[in-house]
Parts: sequence; structure tokens; C-alpha cells
Amino acid sequence: MQKNDEIILDIIDVTNEGNGVGKSDGMAVFVPLTAVGDKAKVKILKVKKNYAFGKALEIITPSPDRIIPDCPVFNQCGGCVYRHISYEAELKLKSNKVYEVIKRIGGVDLAPQPILYGEDTDRYRNKAQFPICLSGKAGFYAFHSHRIVPCGDCKLQPLEFGEIVEICEKWIAKNKISIYNEDNSKGLLRHIYIRKAEQTGEIMLTLVINDDDLPFEDELITELKNALGESLKSLQININKQNTNVILGDKCKTLYGESYITDILCDVKVRLSALSFYQVNRTMAEKLYKKASEYAKPKNKNILDLYCGAGTIGLSMARQAKSVIGVEIIPEAVKDAEYNARLNGIENARFICADAAKAAEELAKENIKTDVVIVDPPRKGCSAELIDTIANKFSPERVVYVSCDPATLARDIKIFGEMGYELVEYTPCDLFPRTSHIETVVCLSRKKGDECSNETEMISDEKSRYKSWSNLKKQMNDLLCDSLKDKISYFYTSYHEVHNAYGRATINYNKKELVSFSWVEMYAQEREVSQLYHKGKKVSYGELEKEKWMPECKLCDADFINSLTSYLKTDITTSLNSDNYLLRVFAYMDRRVGKRTLIKIKDEVEKLPEWVKQFYQIRCKADEIVFPSKRITV
Repeated sequence: MQKNDEIILDIIDVTNEGNGVGKSDGMAVFVPLTAVGDKAKVKILKVKKNYAFGKALEIITPSPDRIIPDCPVFNQCGGCVYRHISYEAELKLKSNKVYEVIKRIGGVDLAPQPILYGEDTDRYRNKAQFPICLSGKAGFYAFHSHRIVPCGDCKLQPLEFGEIVEICEKWIAKNKISIYNEDNSKGLLRHIYIRKAEQTGEIMLTLVINDDDLPFEDELITELKNALGESLKSLQININKQNTNVILGDKCKTLYGESYITDILCDVKVRLSALSFYQVNRTMAEKLYKKASEYAKPKNKNILDLYCGAGTIGLSMARQAKSVIGVEIIPEAVKDAEYNARLNGIENARFICADAAKAAEELAKENIKTDVVIVDPPRKGCSAELIDTIANKFSPERVVYVSCDPATLARDIKIFGEMGYELVEYTPCDLFPRTSHIETVVCLSRKKGDECSNETEMISDEKSRYKSWSNLKKQMNDLLCDSLKDKISYFYTSYHEVHNAYGRATINYNKKELVSFSWVEMYAQEREVSQLYHKGKKVSYGELEKEKWMPECKLCDADFINSLTSYLKTDITTSLNSDNYLLRVFAYMDRRVGKRTLIKIKDEVEKLPEWVKQFYQIRCKADEIVFPSKRITV
């Protein structure tokens, strides 16, 4: 297969980002805007070692799930990815993906509860952030790009948002407002940011600017008031002078009205500032929080609510709970949470402005009694240090985990499992219809008696496995032999800012990539197991990893991290003889392995796959080992 080839492809699956997948010449081919069951004519755009990317030129036979997309920029904008299939098919796909990831990464084969969903798949968002073209038109970024697709009225947003964008565009053009240019960091206006409180109808407009003041603000206020009337509750500027792709800065200034809007969620009045976290789909957030409350069983319990935002989850349970402590790092959100407690007459809740992990550590030192811990972290999930504090210092009866990324959720489920907590139940919740995103709420319960005794004994050893990547990398670099100190390097990124792109890891020699491990291989593994199951062949991930994936180096970034953490607690002799070839690779480069050992294992190494042997050869060359018959060369 080569670039620009045109092939006929049957689409047999869909990735977590919504790309269709077919097989050709034994390779996975990823094709956007296709659906399972499509037969498509595809042009190959890029070819990698084990997979390729293509573009659908023609849908020869459409999938039974296909519908006609109802958005003029669907094939351009990076927002919606499922407007070409029925909503029923989308829900099934999302639920299956959550299950597959929790099984693959989390190591738990437990079917999800029925996915929660609502009736409205359009106009459900209460927040929108519009980047602005240099031409002055607002829109959204194209998929995996910073190219802006003009789109004033998005079908996911309330109709008023389109009106506001149109008013802003006319104001920009009339007053020649300069637009921020990412290339040279010059220009004033960066983003148009709009929020609407669904229950009260209040609207907040925030303009993100690269300065301290907004010109011609009175004219803009007049136009907005004429169009929106009493609905316009707040007009603000957010000051962001940083050369960054982070949308909001730390400081806001109110130009008109209040600095907040008020909504109602789970019978709790909620004040929201521009910087407060709030679920973008209020109706579905209520369903999500009610499920979280079912899992928490808050009656007469002491609840610790980490990453609490404006306090919405904790306050929704506070009237039943004995006490609620919320932790949030954004000061404005904490102020909102404190105000929301007073507004609703809730006296058993208090809030702390701090990093979640640091606050949890301090609260644990104070011996704060905690029956239930709720976590609702950002896409990157919880830190290893936080999970350790929750499991081993608070030891609550239950942990309720709300996640917006199945991959990091599954990773954390695995870590909690190692520390004595089992996955009892989980429920996907579609807060983001027509997009690739999915929310999941999970109930973890502390194991009891003999069930958790083994984990308890292993806790001190296991802690070292779950350090941050920087610490893991430092430990591995410290173990490198002197001859490879400046030659071998490890790379890993979780891509936590890009939804559902799990990550990538590599081992490099002289800055050249020797082997790589990515989410694409994870997808291929899941697909292979799924196909075998459909054919009636029940095999385990472990069997396939040992017999096929490991010898062929068809491994994902999770395999790399799990192997690396395992290596750090495994003795050298075991690693040199392990069925996990990555442990052997790490050992070949370890300063604790001497020349005599390297010479002794030569014949055994000759039986191994080429990708493994290359690391042995590199070490032998670096140490200038001369064998009786010949010198090993790379």
C-alpha cells in the first residue's frame, strides 16, 4: 500500500475519535466520516508501518446506520463526528468503547449499566468558545488543527449564541478590532466565550483579549442589550496575554452587569463565574449527578469532593450528608462554591482552594474522617499520589469517580484495584451527543477481609509503580549503563489534552526512534480480540500478548508503562528471562548487568525477535564486548 493508492474498503469498526476502520493488506486503515457497514472507495493519504490513513472518495454501499448529516460544516468542523449515523448507533458505539477500554487498560471485564441519554441531541450546550479568524469571523477549529472553520450558528449551541456571534462580528468589522495572531502574538481579540443558564435564561458574554482594556465597549453593550434584553446578565473581558493555546487567562473584568450568572442544578441554585467549571449539558448533568449520588449513598456520610468546581456535585448531596468538604484549585470557582452553599442555606459544607493531591494529603494529616470520596478530575485523570492518599490514608468505604476520558479512567481503576478497591458498577452518560466525547460515573468499593489482604501487604512495593512519568523516567535513566547514558532515551506522552488519543511512547537511540508504542496498537489489539470472540474463539489478552503481540512488538503505550513500572520492582535475573520482552530490553541496558552476563546470554538472545536483539547488540557495541567468534555490530 502506498500514498495516493485508491482502494475499496469495508468499514468494520470505529475508533474512539470517530474514524471508521477497515483492513487492507493486513493493515488497519483509518477513514474519517465513515460508518460501520460502509463500503467505500478510499484514497490513501499517509502510510505507516502497521496502519494507514485515508479519505473516503465515494460511499459505494452505505451502512444501515447512516443518515444524512444536517450540518453544512460537518465534514470540516472538528466538533461533531457522528452526525452521519443514527443516535441509537452512536449510543451503542460509545457504550462499547467504554467497556473495551476498561477491560483492556483497567483489566476489569464488567459490562456497563445502560448508557444514560437525553431526548435533545441539538441545542443542548450551555457554553461555547469561539476562536476568531483573522478576517473577523468566528468559528471552530478543524479536526486536530488550529485552522478555523467559520460557523456562527452551531447546532449544538442555543440559538442566542448565533445572534451574539453575529453582533460581535459586525462590531469587529465596524470598529476594525484587531484579531490575535498566534504566529506573532499580536492583535487584541482572541476568543468569544458565551455561557447560558438553562433554567434562568441568564447569559454571560466574555471576550478574551490580549490587553487590559476593550475599545468601543459601550457600542457593543448597546447592541447586545437591544438584542438580548434582560437575558444579558454579564459582559466581561478575560485578559490573556500569554503566548499559549490555553483559552482563558486568570483575570476577568466586568464591563456590564454582574460577574456571574445563576442556574439551578439538582434543586441547588448555582452561581457561575467565567472561570467556574460547570457541565455543558445541564439536563444530562442532573442524570449523571443522580447516578453519582446512588453510588455515593450520602445519607449521614462524610464526603470529600475533589475537583469540585463550583461545588455542584457535593452540594447536590449535602442535604443528606453529614458533612461535605470540597477542594478546587481555581479561586473564583471556590468563591462560587462558598456562595452557592450560603445561597442554598447549606451549613455542613466547606471549600478549600488548593491542588487536589496536596489538599488531600493535608486533610489526611488532620485525620479528617471520610466515608466517601468523589473525584471529578480533568481529562488527564488523578495523579498517582492522590490515589495513594485516597486509598491508603483515607480508606473510604466508596470512591465515586466521574470521568470525561475512558482511557485515564481505566488507568486509574487499575491503580485503585492494586490498592484494594474493586470496580462495583459503572454507567456511561452521554453529555455530548454527536461528538466523540463520553462521560462515565464509576463506583469503587473497598475490598474487605482476605479479599484485600494481599493488596495491603503489597502497598509499599506498589507505590513505586505509580510515580509520575518524570519520576519513572528518572529512575530508568539512573539505571542506564555508563556507555549508553547519552545515547538511549525514553519518551512518553498521554496526550491528555486531546480527547481519546491515549498516547505514545518510544525508546530512542542517538535520538533515532527504535521502537514505538501507541494507541493505534491498542485499538488493533482490542479489535483482534473482538473479532476472535465473534468467531467463537475465546482467547485472553494475556495469551495473545505472549504468543503474538509481544514477539511482533505490536504493543501500546499502556504496555510500555506497565512493563516499565513492573521492571522497577523485578530482579535482574527474572527480567533477563521474562516472557515480557520489554523487561529484557530494559535489562540489556541496565548498569547492573555486566559483561560476563551479556556474554553468557548470547545464545539465548539469538532466538529472540529482531526488535529485541537490536538492544542487546547496541549494549554490546557500546561496551566493546568481543566474543570468541566475532564482534557484535549494529
